[in-house]
Amino acid sequence: MDLDEALATTRAVRRRLDPSRPVPADLVRECVTLAMQAPAGSNVARTRFVVVRDPALRGAVADLYSDVYLNSYKDSEGYIGRVQVADAEGATAQERTGRSADALERALHEVDTIVIACLDGARLDGAAGFASASLLGGVLPAVWSMMLAARARGLGTCWTTMHLAREKEVAELLDIPFDTVQQVCLTPLAYTVGTDFRPARRPPADDVLFWDRWDASAPRPPAVTGLITR
Repeated sequence: MDLDEALATTRAVRRRLDPSRPVPADLVRECVTLAMQAPAGSNVARTRFVVVRDPALRGAVADLYSDVYLNSYKDSEGYIGRVQVADAEGATAQERTGRSADALERALHEVDTIVIACLDGARLDGAAGFASASLLGGVLPAVWSMMLAARARGLGTCWTTMHLAREKEVAELLDIPFDTVQQVCLTPLAYTVGTDFRPARRPPADDVLFWDRWDASAPRPPAVTGLITR
């Protein structure tokens, strides 16, 4: 597929992950090789990928994810199925996405590959905004590049940070040095049932594009409240 198609159709795949087809290790390497071509702050590549394929370890990670999802997140106001939107079509889409998120909780126990992306060399707990933006800016593009590479190879991914509520336990489980390596996100990596994904419902460019100055009259997303700091 061409680049525009990959950018427009790389979706968060939850219900269409196919656990019956193991992902070859060579495909994982190809995706990571391309991911590491992403920008890196100060030309220092700090992105690391922990690929969890051992069934016992993968199951333990999935169990921690499920515990957070089922016992904390799903009953919270922030649950994706409860996010308020302005129109009926959007509300239907949110409910559908909620069911999809529920499916991911189950799918993590079935797929043969889970990938955890990490920032190597720093923890950002309480760091200044510019430091967080700079260091995470060297990891997030690499993860997205990996997801695009996966899409081009018939593989599905889904960016989630749910497990970070139990990050230290995941670190201990996978021997990730917690004091100097920060986990950034987790994704399943699996073949998909079909490859025909469509662009998502998103705001048009003119709603999010401001020329020279912020446009206070433009539509705004809901404010984020209740952030956890530590």
